[in-house]
Amino acid sequence: MPGKRPLNAAVIPGAKRERKAITLDIKLEVLRRFEVGEKLSQIAKALGLAVSTVATIRDNKEKIKANSQIATPLRASRLTRHRSAVMETMERLLHVWLEDQSQRNVPLSVTIIQEKAKSLFDDLQRERGGSSQTEKFSASKGWFVRFKERHFLPHFNMDGTAPGNKGVYPEVLRSIIEEGKYTPQQVFNVDETGLYWKRMPEGMFISVEEKAEPGFKPSKDRLMLLLGGNAAGDFKLKPLLVYHLENPRSLKGYSKPNLPVIWRSNKKAWATRSIFQEWFIYFFCPAVEKYCAQNHLTNKALLILDSAPCHPVNLGDLSDNVRVEYLHDSAADSVQPMGQGITSIFKAHYVKRTFEHILEATDGEDTATIRGFWRNYSIMDAVDNVAVAWEELRPATMNSVWKKIWPECVHFQSVSQTDNIAQLQQNIVTLAKNVAFEGAVEADVDQLLRSHEEDLSNEELMQLEQEPVGEGESEEVPPALRQLTTGELSAAFSHFEAGLQVLTSNTPDAEWKVQVSRAINDAINCYRELYEERQRRSKQLS
Repeated sequence: MPGKRPLNAAVIPGAKRERKAITLDIKLEVLRRFEVGEKLSQIAKALGLAVSTVATIRDNKEKIKANSQIATPLRASRLTRHRSAVMETMERLLHVWLEDQSQRNVPLSVTIIQEKAKSLFDDLQRERGGSSQTEKFSASKGWFVRFKERHFLPHFNMDGTAPGNKGVYPEVLRSIIEEGKYTPQQVFNVDETGLYWKRMPEGMFISVEEKAEPGFKPSKDRLMLLLGGNAAGDFKLKPLLVYHLENPRSLKGYSKPNLPVIWRSNKKAWATRSIFQEWFIYFFCPAVEKYCAQNHLTNKALLILDSAPCHPVNLGDLSDNVRVEYLHDSAADSVQPMGQGITSIFKAHYVKRTFEHILEATDGEDTATIRGFWRNYSIMDAVDNVAVAWEELRPATMNSVWKKIWPECVHFQSVSQTDNIAQLQQNIVTLAKNVAFEGAVEADVDQLLRSHEEDLSNEELMQLEQEPVGEGESEEVPPALRQLTTGELSAAFSHFEAGLQVLTSNTPDAEWKVQVSRAINDAINCYRELYEERQRRSKQLS
């Protein structure tokens, strides 16, 4: 009938949904991405496929490759042509470097990224004896655009920078504090920092001997810490520690909830949105509530953050008692309290405590040698020393760093004498000499403290490809995850995908779609990895 709207599958109950054809070249692209180390969820997002579809393609790898071999010669050559191993490795390491820069909120440009890519490519060629190879790489802008597409980096604009954060400036923040009637005890700031937990000053013989040994260097082993406290300086939060192993051998027999840190793991020892959100809900909010009750304060708080990618934008919606404000990008580095020396002072205390630990272990008769002690110095020793170092920071120091962002709350205009960096460096040198490091000088200690904040070098990026030695992972599996079956996990993923489809299909803003998709996938990634591990084990058993 004229004017009658045509019927379609959307309005006819039970109508079959049109199936999306997956061509051979798409299947080969999925397999190529698996071979270079991309995760299942990343591939699904990049190619616009369902996670289950990508998993099916992966499981039928041999059959798909066999089909590609019997294709016409022209088609087969076009579909199976791969870039060189050096190029693939360079892009994978560059992606790691970009994520590290993003974690630390470092501004980037296309030029900086191009220069890093070119230097990585050249170093990889040299390492693999590529001086005689003819492959050239110029890191052009065209390559950068394709690199973004291959590695799904929509959070970088065409100029290479992350989208600007619409955060508040310090003057606006002070009006928020006044309006909310927050006291210095109720205003908090936290920040992430990296720590090479087994690194010694360059000139000391332990460091020199380590460089002479082949393979992965323990001094390259890094962990991430989330440190913070309130503006009054009288309450320091329990540190969150993120390591690349969930169950290192040295933690066997310890109860993680009873550790002096909150222990979490991530393959690259980074804080993710899901880790940060879990910390906010299950650790920060309860800690604030307990602190306010003990000090007869109203249960409310203001949390000030920078706009690091690991800080979810929806934190303020997750608590009725905690307000979250993000500093504007242009102001964050210069005014954020935890960035005004707290992390540097903490690391100086950590190095000092490490030398005290060596002295205690090697002083006296029938004790370990320095080499023997350091060989057995484990991540558990580091955890204990992190706790001691964090406890060393005085309330005066924790309060004094707020003078740039909220000067009215500051009662101590300078850091405590015990937290003075210069004095701490002198103490470290004295301890080192007592331990028999006669060549210890303050310049080496200063360089060590600065090295924790340096960019990942090409050498360190290449060493991330290797498996660290000395701290293997035990076979212990968290009991909460062990109870989930593959059927239950598969059903949960279906619900997540259906919900994500509803959210993204009704959201016109492309940036919001990306943020929502990434946040949800980050949150359930640990369950996807568990599901994949269960499938692999099932195949091995069969």
